[in-house]
Amino acid sequence: MLDTLIQWDKELFLLINGHHNAFWDVVMYWMSNRLIWIPLYLVFLFLIIRKYRWYSILIIVFTAILITASDQMSVHLFKDVFHRLRPCHDLSLEGMVHLVRNHCGGEYGFVSSHAVNMFALSIFLIHFLGNRIFTPLILIWAAAICYSRVYLGVHFPGDVIAGALAGSIIGLIIGQICLYLCRMMGYKDSR
Repeated sequence: MLDTLIQWDKELFLLINGHHNAFWDVVMYWMSNRLIWIPLYLVFLFLIIRKYRWYSILIIVFTAILITASDQMSVHLFKDVFHRLRPCHDLSLEGMVHLVRNHCGGEYGFVSSHAVNMFALSIFLIHFLGNRIFTPLILIWAAAICYSRVYLGVHFPGDVIAGALAGSIIGLIIGQICLYLCRMMGYKDSR
């Protein structure tokens, strides 16, 4: 059964990674770049501070805890344990992987740290900024970043799916704890 799932994962990877062109190579490269999103993170920070005032200090501290925990977990509980090669290091796919800017990354790819971090942050922020517009947009944003990792040839679809699931769980748990503490300190929900 596991061999069948791995084979399907490789086939889906080749389908996604195999459909590329110069325009999307640039778009996906930048979508996957963490620094390009700094202005968006600043918008999130502004929205949190505007809505939560001094409670935002607690939310910011928990955001730092969240990102540290999700990033470290993706490496130490997954990559260092499962040792699943990235597609660009998998010899069975040699010559079939399209890499953008010849960038591959570390040897192991399960789970995608981008996926864990983006979904952890997204689910966490939904606790504080979620509404009919914000919630679907932030989830689409996180999913698009996950897709870019497969497109770029650095992760299998299973790496990003598992990463998104792990990140969602972390975001849910840490978001619930932070929201609970805000309420314990006197914050009243306006939703």
